[in-house]
Amino acid sequence: MRKGKTLFILGIIAASVFALVYFGITLTSNLGKSKTEISAEDADKRLNRIYKDINVTSAEPVKGQIDLDPASIGDSLPDISKFPISVESTTDSYVEIFSSTEKSGTGNDGWLNEVAADFNAAGITIDGKPASVKIRNIASGTAADYIRSGKYVPDAFTPSNELWGEMVKASGVQAELVTKRLTGNVAGVVMSKQKYDQLVDKYGSINVKTITDSIAGNELAMGYTDPFASSTGLNFLVTALSTFDSTDLLGAKAVQGFEKFQANVPFIASTTLQMREAAKSGMLDAFVLEYQTFVNAKDLTSGYVFTPFGVRHDSPLYALGQLPPEKLAIIKKFGEFVQQDKYQKTAADKGFNGLKDYVSELAPVDGSILSSAQKLWKEKKNGSKPIAAVFVADVSGSMAGEPLNRLKESLLKGQKFLGKDNSIGFVSYSSDVTINLPIGKYDTNQQSMFVGAINSLQPVGGTATFDGLVVAMKMLKDELAVNPDMKPLIFVLSDGETNEGHSLDDIRGLIETYKIPVYTIGYNANIKALESISSINEAANINADTEDVVYKIGNLLNVQM
Repeated sequence: MRKGKTLFILGIIAASVFALVYFGITLTSNLGKSKTEISAEDADKRLNRIYKDINVTSAEPVKGQIDLDPASIGDSLPDISKFPISVESTTDSYVEIFSSTEKSGTGNDGWLNEVAADFNAAGITIDGKPASVKIRNIASGTAADYIRSGKYVPDAFTPSNELWGEMVKASGVQAELVTKRLTGNVAGVVMSKQKYDQLVDKYGSINVKTITDSIAGNELAMGYTDPFASSTGLNFLVTALSTFDSTDLLGAKAVQGFEKFQANVPFIASTTLQMREAAKSGMLDAFVLEYQTFVNAKDLTSGYVFTPFGVRHDSPLYALGQLPPEKLAIIKKFGEFVQQDKYQKTAADKGFNGLKDYVSELAPVDGSILSSAQKLWKEKKNGSKPIAAVFVADVSGSMAGEPLNRLKESLLKGQKFLGKDNSIGFVSYSSDVTINLPIGKYDTNQQSMFVGAINSLQPVGGTATFDGLVVAMKMLKDELAVNPDMKPLIFVLSDGETNEGHSLDDIRGLIETYKIPVYTIGYNANIKALESISSINEAANINADTEDVVYKIGNLLNVQM
């Protein structure tokens, strides 16, 4: 009996290790989370049993009108007021500066705010007028979206690195580089010391080339962040391409190398926070991070090694557009003000200005090439594994009005980011569950029916979220039985806690066993149960209000689909 039990457990371990390659989740990650994980056979039996308890209906597919215009980021961006002013201007003559979040946040990430506050209190005048600055805390990629789309263009922009500045220039916006460096920082690969030592024994030393080679050879499980939104992610993308062919980042040799490399990347994170959580779970040997964040993370500095890569993250400062002379003068004066020794020392105290001797081996990259590299990543990031995704939408009574209208808008605009090689299904739920669209290849016909399903949604009844999830899992299991090479995903959109149907405890073991990432989007809500589901298989949770959910969902689908 004991021997049979041992063999049974070994079978589970073998299946979990196999699932790592396909779903990016480790055995240790899941064993540490719950004792509810069950065998695949028992999971199938439980899934079928729960599914039979749910009142499931199939809606007649309805075609909708497809908008063939390409996705427009500018149309989905929320009002700029969604991004807080971290330092307010104090005079009538001032400039507004978009600042990346690692230096305009709080605590160790609030260095630029402190400098700006001192600048505003210093009594500086330009042409006899008191001058000041206004700092807006906004991530570099999002800031670039506002500027490039023309949705909102500030007077100045200080992203994490110059790559965003080059992309802004390539979009036709005038961008004058006022200073290449407000304070020093570097992007890098953070690798567990154990794995680092293993690779050193094999390669002799570690650099980006040996890292990309070891990933391509399936020797290193590494994740990185969305190159459309993350400065470190964009930097890593172009650096990786350059290791395959530094003379032509978009040439056949670079693309071939990238495809082989990307096929063995288990995880792409939407945010740095999601990446950190995945690292804590033990699923990754390595991940990308800025040095300033690394040195301030006490849980990383002892057991991990930092290897710098790509262009430096020195927070360049750009003046944008045709500015009046006094505004340009304020920007230049501010660029000089931050160079004072006391402010650079304060920056060092907060983790900046480390690795001063690091010099990038990456040649300057034109902004148009950067945009093309992003498109290449979008096309090749899933390798030869197409995705099968089911969208699960809450249509309970509490979604009536603005929440459901925004859900519809976000999906109608977000569906433009869905790759045509993927397969899509759609489920809605209230007290019962409706299969609005069976899973099918996302061709023009499926796209039309997806749009029709979204437009047909009507709010009524209670909230049986986990019933909706069970139906989605059943659809995906049936699809995988026919197409086993598909990568399954679930996206849940809801505004509140479950109040009907099955519970999280009823289905947690299914989610853990099937290893299906469940991405959750909450509308004006703090949905702890949904957050718990997303964390099981290292997916992202977005808590979006009705103003910015369209943009956030567009970004999420752009990364994952």
